[in-house]
Amino acid sequence: MTDAALPRPTARPLAVSNWLLSLCALIFVMVVVGGITRLTESGLSITEWKPISGAIPPITEAQWLREFELYKRIPEYQQINNGMSLADFKNIFFWEWVHRQLGRVIGLVALLPLLWFAVKKAIPRRYGWRTGSIFLLVCVQGAIGWWMVASGLTERTDVSHVRLAVHLLTALLIFGFTLWTALDLRSEGAVPRRIPTIGLWAFAALALQLLFGAYVAGLDAGYAFNSWPLMGDEIYPSAAPWLEPFFRNFVDNPITVQFIHRWWAFVVLVFAVALARRVRTLSRRHSAALHAAIGLQILLGIGTLLSGMNLHVAVAHQATAVLVVASFVAAVHRLAGARATASTLPGTRGFEDEPNFPLVPSEAEAR
Repeated sequence: MTDAALPRPTARPLAVSNWLLSLCALIFVMVVVGGITRLTESGLSITEWKPISGAIPPITEAQWLREFELYKRIPEYQQINNGMSLADFKNIFFWEWVHRQLGRVIGLVALLPLLWFAVKKAIPRRYGWRTGSIFLLVCVQGAIGWWMVASGLTERTDVSHVRLAVHLLTALLIFGFTLWTALDLRSEGAVPRRIPTIGLWAFAALALQLLFGAYVAGLDAGYAFNSWPLMGDEIYPSAAPWLEPFFRNFVDNPITVQFIHRWWAFVVLVFAVALARRVRTLSRRHSAALHAAIGLQILLGIGTLLSGMNLHVAVAHQATAVLVVASFVAAVHRLAGARATASTLPGTRGFEDEPNFPLVPSEAEAR
């Protein structure tokens, strides 16, 4: 069944889907601003967590001086930015404040329409737990953000790269889960779709690449080597230091982390091409979007290295990562729809024979 042949969803599921798509757009902006915040080293400029009162930025000179004095107490200022002017502090404060403000907006957009749709009983059966989980995940993400910032306020001059990875991957998980739910609500009868096996493998490969991308960002590993495809004159520099125990190199060694992130991208490319080939017969636009997103992302990754971590290129690289997630989710969801359609037709074989894993509990399990 082609996209054009699919029946349109009813008004209520469509309204809920539009709300979730709006939330996805805000999360995309949030990830982009988060990238700018990290690349401008602005993340530690606000040293207190005030979810409500912190929405109002400093206005008077006395308020600005108080925030600046708090910043002067942390290692980043004392060891790196000692002597920074108040004007320079205001610049980095701006990006962190915008990042947190967007978090507040996302929290409200996740909560208020949810309450409205719940009161109006507009959320289809079996979607109540999913929409509620999205709001809870947004709340948890706010706490993870502070947990990350707190790691750089006492002994370190930056945040923990592991906590940064948790923060980024949680944001992308929320984005992907929200997008999948929105697409479910737009499908025939708003029936939840199940992830086919190829989708699980593709998501796993992509998640690993995103994890190492977060490690590269948190360790500033992009500065280790600014050449491509070789790292200096070798595939992997033989003189690079090696950490003990062995497994630490895959988390804490900037050179190893950059090496893995460079080449695992092409493993993800293989999965993207496989998905694109599978989905092309169902939807050419899904296939084209997948090719475009993964191709652009690899080029931006190489460009980020060769440009010496240019701010604009690096931010574009992080923004495109969200588009890659979106294209993977959309393509896998379209394949899941084809499988669901095939399984309802007698005597068909193909997608219906492929093992699958539910995103939602079955009706029997729910009861």
